Amino acid sequence: MIGQRQETQLSEGLAALGLALDGAVQARLLAYLGLLLKWNKTYSLTAITAPERMVSHHLLDSLAALAPIAARRPAGRPLRLVDVGSGGGQPGIPFAIARPDWRITLLDSNHKKTTFLRQAAIELNLANVEVVCDRVENLQPAVPYDIVTSRAFADLNDFCRLTRHLLAEGGRWAALKGVHPYEEITALPAGVALGEVLPLDVPGLDAERCLVWLEPLA
Repeated sequence: MIGQRQETQLSEGLAALGLALDGAVQARLLAYLGLLLKWNKTYSLTAITAPERMVSHHLLDSLAALAPIAARRPAGRPLRLVDVGSGGGQPGIPFAIARPDWRITLLDSNHKKTTFLRQAAIELNLANVEVVCDRVENLQPAVPYDIVTSRAFADLNDFCRLTRHLLAEGGRWAALKGVHPYEEITALPAGVALGEVLPLDVPGLDAERCLVWLEPLA
């Protein structure tokens, strides 16, 4: 059950991340965890079900990457982002709740997971979210994306190779990873350049996290 303890944990975690999200946004983030818990009983969306760990591992772990991604948004229009292999909705749903001005696509090939994602978008009133049930190679967006992200989709080689067609001109990959992926970086496909590996300090999470920025070569 999500309660006062998790409210405090989230509020303190956001403060540690330097994210100023108002009470209504924080309540919606916790409501998302409530939906995840409810649907997990039938759909097996996550192995993490302890409420305190859900705050750190699902919300704060996703939102630690929010500010770095926001810093690279295009000027003069909403950022377009696709979360590949979204699963239970991380990082896409926390991003969508925190940044209603972004346009976010949640992509997963698993029908049960996308059924949950659609229902979560409805119940959380996320008008900025589109859910697509398909394989990544089949997605042909009318407008390509500024950011292609993923938290647990594939190694960097496959991630870039399978999603290159989704990037807009000037677009970048932003992969959420655990420890610094040295071996994956050395195996990057031709035409992909490493931009930066940015360490992320996630409140309440005693594990390494980083955001890997990658760019297509002309």
